[in-house]
Amino acid sequence: MSAKRFIETVASPAPAAPAASEAGPRLHRAEPSDRPVRNPGVPLDLDVVRGIRVNRSAVERRAATIPTRRTVKKQWQAAWLLRAITLMDLTTLSGDDTPGTVRRLCAKARRPLRDDLARALGVDDLGITVAAICVYHAMVPTAVEALAGTHIPVAAVSTGFPAGLSPLEERVAEIRASVAAGAREIDVVITRAHVLTGNYEALYDEVHRFRDACGDAHMKAILATGELGTLGNVARASMVAMQAGADFIKTSTGKEGVNATLPFALVMCRMIREFHERTGYAVGFKPAGGIRSAKAALEYLYLMKDELGDRWLRADLFRFGASTLLTDIERQLEHFVTGRYAAAYRMPMP
Repeated sequence: MSAKRFIETVASPAPAAPAASEAGPRLHRAEPSDRPVRNPGVPLDLDVVRGIRVNRSAVERRAATIPTRRTVKKQWQAAWLLRAITLMDLTTLSGDDTPGTVRRLCAKARRPLRDDLARALGVDDLGITVAAICVYHAMVPTAVEALAGTHIPVAAVSTGFPAGLSPLEERVAEIRASVAAGAREIDVVITRAHVLTGNYEALYDEVHRFRDACGDAHMKAILATGELGTLGNVARASMVAMQAGADFIKTSTGKEGVNATLPFALVMCRMIREFHERTGYAVGFKPAGGIRSAKAALEYLYLMKDELGDRWLRADLFRFGASTLLTDIERQLEHFVTGRYAAAYRMPMP
């Protein structure tokens, strides 16, 4: 299948769920509709949350097989990497961000591939863009203005990012201010102490308040997995966030010592699957922090396909949080076209 055909195939409506006789070993996996209903949240179920157990050894063994069980080469790899571009929340969260930096990032979001590469790949007519731009609240108006006339949403990190330790009312007000400024997606951070102390009622109430403040803007709940201590804590935090109405669960802020890893991602995907099977609501997943290479991006795509299915390979249910990943993907695509690796400065990020 050509790179162009792959993009067109993945963008087409999801197929109907297979009949029982066709489902084979994946009979347990339910598929969401082509336009899944937004997760409205459900009542907190402490029996479900406290009953979650994670076999760490089994998770680590399964995660170790993800890069080896599936591989794609040549035109198929190029196609998967093009899909990865369309799933990217292109991000700048630096203390030295300026309006000029954000405008250049938005220009890259509009045209993430060099024109000659897009023509050589035969995808110049597909209008490939990234999924969203992710910035601090102060840069939301600049990003909204720079992306005017496009379908690319602006996502704002909020709620005292990255630590999430400012007063609750200030965090809720920050969400409302970002939405008022034009942000269509809000990435919120949870209070890690609620998870570490087992205070799931407080965590649920906090995330539920964030969801109400978001209104029509979609909410991604950042768990900061590297600071939660255990895989069991990651699983329980994932379930509570989804019960409280999160549209996405996200691994990390990118500021922790340990960010996205395949074991964390595997546990979170299993919780997404369980929540979908219990409620019928499909929740998205966003790994973020430390995903810098095309190889790493492919591993997360393999994970999504194996654990949640093709429907989770679309931007409404899967995102990468990334800043430098796009550069390496462009280098790999140039190698596919020319047979040579280009210097990174030929694909400069803003």
